[in-house]
Amino acid sequence: MRNRALTLKRRTFLKWAGAAPMIAAIAAAAPRRRTEVSIRGEQFYINGKPTYAGRSYQGWKIEGLLMNVRAVQATFDDLNPETRGRWAYPDTGKWDPDRNVREFLAALPEWKRHGILAFTVNLQGGSPEGYSKAQPWETTGIDAEGGLRPAYMARMAQVIERADELGMVAIVGYFYFGQDQRVKDETAVRRAVTNATGWLLDRGYRNVLVEIDNETNVGAYDHSILKPDRVHELIELAKGIERGGTRMLVGTSYGGGTPAGANVVKVSDFLLLHGNGPDDPARIHKMIQTSRHTSTWRPMPVLVNEDDHFRFGDPDNHMMATLSEYVSWGYFDPGKSDYSDGYQCPPVNWGINTERKRQFFSKLKEVTGL
Repeated sequence: MRNRALTLKRRTFLKWAGAAPMIAAIAAAAPRRRTEVSIRGEQFYINGKPTYAGRSYQGWKIEGLLMNVRAVQATFDDLNPETRGRWAYPDTGKWDPDRNVREFLAALPEWKRHGILAFTVNLQGGSPEGYSKAQPWETTGIDAEGGLRPAYMARMAQVIERADELGMVAIVGYFYFGQDQRVKDETAVRRAVTNATGWLLDRGYRNVLVEIDNETNVGAYDHSILKPDRVHELIELAKGIERGGTRMLVGTSYGGGTPAGANVVKVSDFLLLHGNGPDDPARIHKMIQTSRHTSTWRPMPVLVNEDDHFRFGDPDNHMMATLSEYVSWGYFDPGKSDYSDGYQCPPVNWGINTERKRQFFSKLKEVTGL
C-alpha cells in the first residue's frame, strides 16, 4: 500500500512537472494590466496613490476624488433595423459602431490631460435620444437569457483596455431601464450579473468599478430585483464572485436628487448619485448629506456620475456644490443626434468641440490642477 501511495505521488509530481511549462506559457501570454483602482476610506486610489495627490481647490480637498464623464454610448449599437438608421453619421449616411468606439478611444488622452480620470459606460447603453419615453431600439450587450453578446463585449474590451493604458477608470454599468425588459426574467438577470462580473475578472481588469443598474429607483424597470428594495441582492451577488481572491468593487446609482437607501449603503463599496432634475445646488447638498446620514453609513467614496447642469462660470452650481461636499462630479451632456454636440446621443462627436464642453474641461483643469 505504501509503495502504491509513493507511485501515485510520483505520478502526480510528474504530471504537474510536465504541466509547468504550459502553465508558465499561459501566464506569460496573459496581458499585463497597468491600472488598478482601489478604495481607502472615502478616497479613490490608482496604483496605490490617491488621485489628484495633494490637490485642493477653493479650500476643498480634491485628492481622492474621481472626476468623470457619462459616456455610456461608447460601445453603442442598435440591433433593431427599424431604428438603426436614426444614428447615421451625416457624412456617410450610415451608423457604424466601430467608428464610434474608435473615435471615443481617440478622445480619451485629451480628456485625461484636462483631469478626467473616469467615465461611465454601460452594457445596455442609455437613451440615444438623451431623454425618451418609448425606447424601441435594441441597444443591449446582454441577450434575453443573460448571455453576453460577443461583438458588444469586444467593443467594451477595447474601451476598458485603452483606459487601462491611460491610467483611467471605467465605471461599467450593467442594466438600463430602457432595455432591461429585453432580459426575460430574474434568473436571466442574475445570470447576466454573474456572466458580466466573471468576464471582467477573467480578463484581469483592475481599473473597473461596477454599477449594477443606472438609476435603480426609476419606475420603468421591469424586474423587481433591479429596483431599490432588492438591488442590494445583485450588489452582493457581484461582490461574491472572485478569481484568485480578487473581486470587483460594486455599487448602483439613483435618479437625480435621490439619496441612497440604507440597504444599498450597507452592501456597497461606493455610492453613486445623480444630479439631474431642477437646477438647485441646495438639493445636491441635501442629497449627499442625507445619504451620509443613513443608518448603515460607513466611510466610503461618493460619486455623482451623471449631472446635466452646467453654469461653470457661476460660483454656485451643481459641480461646486458637489465638490464642497467632498464628492466626485460627473459631466452628463445629452446633446442631440447630429454629430454636433453632447456625449449621449449617437452619432457622438467625442471631441471637445462645443462651447459647453470647452467650459467644462477648462473648469475641470482648473479644479484638478492638471
